[in-house]
Amino acid sequence: MIYFVSDAHLGSLLEKDPRSHELKLVRWLDMVKKDAEKIYLLGDIFDFWYEYKTVVPKGFVRLLGKLAEMTDAGIEIHFFIGNHDLWTFDYLEKEIGLKVHYEPLIVEHSGKNFFLAHGDGLVTSDMKFNLLRRMFHSKFTQKLFGWVPPRIGQTLGYTWSKLNREKITDEDNSYQGEDKEELVVFAKNYRSEPHIDYFVFGHRHIDLNLKLRNDAHVIILGDFVSIFSYGVFDGKDFSLEYLEM
Repeated sequence: MIYFVSDAHLGSLLEKDPRSHELKLVRWLDMVKKDAEKIYLLGDIFDFWYEYKTVVPKGFVRLLGKLAEMTDAGIEIHFFIGNHDLWTFDYLEKEIGLKVHYEPLIVEHSGKNFFLAHGDGLVTSDMKFNLLRRMFHSKFTQKLFGWVPPRIGQTLGYTWSKLNREKITDEDNSYQGEDKEELVVFAKNYRSEPHIDYFVFGHRHIDLNLKLRNDAHVIILGDFVSIFSYGVFDGKDFSLEYLEM
């Protein structure tokens, strides 16, 4: 089995019980590790992440310990940066054993081609978002932020995230339709080889499994904040499943 999950936003200031939230993700990992060949973490697992040269972000000990336990046992776990947790450098690779991806990935499983990405920045008409994304991906900006003391930097990061997520309405987090949903538009317009069977994204916080006219599927994984959904590929079919609370 191959598993996919995204958008847990661990550490969010909007979460009333962060320990319980983290343990739900740990419980999911315990559940899937029994038959997991690979696990793809498709971005925004953390609500904010910055690795200082000699300082690891506080918290997430149970999650990081579980991930390290699983990679030590031979389970391949891939971590895609999102727009909230992009400032990872080498800690997750060297200490936890994750395979970290900074760009979309095309991979083949059981004869099916997957296009995997968090989903931010693939297509958007929001100029402000594009400008901020370029700034946050800048090596200069990343190094400059490293001069900010960790206590201040962490506070700034989590507060920024909270303020931005508070602006998102229920309408924003609802399906916009094939012609307006940007990740669906991206998949419909994708023309490069090889043919993609499954486009799998996070980012949008909606659960969607849509079959296109060319027989490709667009999967938007939902989230691990309120929907608690995840993807499963059994070698033949892809399905969205939901964690029983």
